[in-house]
Amino acid sequence: MKTVKRWAGAIAGVLLFATCARAALPPAELFYKDADILEAVLSPSGRLLALTTSKGMPRVGMVVIDLAPAGGRLSTTRVTYADVADVRWVNDEQLVFSVTDLVDGSGTVDDGPGLFTVKADGSHFRQLVNRSWAADGGVSDPHSWRLSWNHRLVAVPPSQPGKVNEEVLLEEFGTDESDTSVSLMWLNVVKTTTRLVDDRQLPGGASAWMTDSLGQPRVAFTYDKSRISAYWLQPGSQKWSRLYESGLFDQPFQVEAIDGNGTLFVSRPQGPRGDAVLSRYDAKRGAPEDKPLVSTPGFDFQGFLVTGDAGKTLGVRVTVDGETTAWFDPAMKAFQDRVDTEFPNHVNRISCRRCGAPDMVALVRSYSDQDPGALYLFQAKPPEGQQNWQFLQAVRPDIAPAQMATLELQRVKARDGLELPVWITRPPGAKGPLPAVVLVHGGPWVRGTQWRWDADAQFLASRGYVVIEPEFRGSTGYGYGLYRAGFKQWGQAMQDDVADALLWAQQQGIASDKACIAGASYGGYSTLMGLVKHPKLYRCGVAWMAVTDMDLYVNGSWSVFDDIGESARKYSIPDLVSDATKDAAMIAANSPVKQAARIKAPVLLAFGEDDRRVPLTHGKRMRDALREAGNDPVWITYAGEGHGFGNVKNRIDFAERMAAFLAKHLQP
Repeated sequence: MKTVKRWAGAIAGVLLFATCARAALPPAELFYKDADILEAVLSPSGRLLALTTSKGMPRVGMVVIDLAPAGGRLSTTRVTYADVADVRWVNDEQLVFSVTDLVDGSGTVDDGPGLFTVKADGSHFRQLVNRSWAADGGVSDPHSWRLSWNHRLVAVPPSQPGKVNEEVLLEEFGTDESDTSVSLMWLNVVKTTTRLVDDRQLPGGASAWMTDSLGQPRVAFTYDKSRISAYWLQPGSQKWSRLYESGLFDQPFQVEAIDGNGTLFVSRPQGPRGDAVLSRYDAKRGAPEDKPLVSTPGFDFQGFLVTGDAGKTLGVRVTVDGETTAWFDPAMKAFQDRVDTEFPNHVNRISCRRCGAPDMVALVRSYSDQDPGALYLFQAKPPEGQQNWQFLQAVRPDIAPAQMATLELQRVKARDGLELPVWITRPPGAKGPLPAVVLVHGGPWVRGTQWRWDADAQFLASRGYVVIEPEFRGSTGYGYGLYRAGFKQWGQAMQDDVADALLWAQQQGIASDKACIAGASYGGYSTLMGLVKHPKLYRCGVAWMAVTDMDLYVNGSWSVFDDIGESARKYSIPDLVSDATKDAAMIAANSPVKQAARIKAPVLLAFGEDDRRVPLTHGKRMRDALREAGNDPVWITYAGEGHGFGNVKNRIDFAERMAAFLAKHLQP
């Protein structure tokens, strides 16, 4: 396949990437530094490409590339005090984006993402939404016009024939916990004018919204204590009709998407495992259609509609073991087959303009479990002298895919017979049992991983370990039955699942009898409880941002600020985790702080000092309890970090410390 060096050179000139010299063990920086390409988005016409990168810049910035034959870099946009994120094209000349802070860390709670706009040529840069509640939101100067911090971007509608879009949809939420309502407004990013969305027919205040593929509000959700209601605005109607009212955990279906015609797509559990399937909603019957539109046996439907330039539904992008796209459009289905032939054994995600048309332009992001990926441009009608396919840029050019580990999904039986998905990452060429790291995902009510390159698993595998990642009960994505089986099972059956995954790997000759357990957030909790409940299985534990004090997590405290709302502690945590009064004995028996004396293995604890999901108090109490029990842990904290280590230096430092700790106790 030929490549056009001009485009690759133009991007490389911006990125200034260098080849990493490989030592016997690849350095942690190779895995944990920012990727050379973070986001890449085609403009509506397909003439321009916006991408975000930190290469050659002190912060993550946005670069716009003109893909025309005489093009090249068109502009570079930087925000001196923050990093560019969530780039969207409003039209072919105007972009909007938010920001985050990756240098000071992830714990800057007073600063939100804000909203900024700039033209593709770099001109007319302005802030539309403040980042901080303390900032001046005055509107006297049109060049400094901005909305207050409690506004968030919801949708960017596509331009329609004969009308260039200039508006984005924002939500405005309350500034205190008692006000959960969320209202909507349209913001013209060129004229900096606003207009409210009329929701007067909606009973009660909406707490969440969904739009159709044209960016129009179509579904609203209201919450009343432990009840949730969903409302739908049908095409041509001025009145919101109720789809359902239910408890928080027994909704008849989940609203997934609404297309440009107003068709409602919902998912619902089906079959013995309760795998969620995608169906159209039958408005006349007031229920989902009986025949599923998309069914993924062994997995819940997790995905979204893929729409064309005018909001037409072209297919559905879904995640099974890895990501795939079910195209309804015959031309796009044929093109996907062509792409998969061009880049075999990879997931090939297609983003297109004039999709399936004779002059289609498509951006392909091709990746695998060993390959972080690369970007390719396809032009059905390329300029004279150019090929259809053009290589643009590798996402992480320093990574050698052949030297990366492989990832596979297994299905194993827990001790009570429940089927558990378990992910296994093995170093290339690994034979026989290896020392193991059981890596427990956070959440816990999320899916842990999918078939793609992952920094944590790859880094651990590069140190000679087999990495075992169980999708224990309570995890989502594998059927309602697995999710529901995790209710009130913290430290109990959920913990047994983690142990059973390791025992299975040892029985299969994949893992040796040398193993440590590790994880963040809930995964950190599970790490500590694994050392409590199954001390013979693990030689050490690494827990970061870990829930350690169940009383503090379930009840909260006036003296410890966290971001778990009062309503969650009243109406969801009692069902999901435990009831503070009725389950007091269960809480005590499964609280790592109260069971610290039972932990005999070495422990590494790491926390962000500004974490508001799991405050530093959790870490300090666990550290002190272990010290009192005579088991002084390795203790690490990072200033400025919240619930996740955003600063690259901190990510690398923690990885190196974790690797040294594991090597000491596993000796791979």
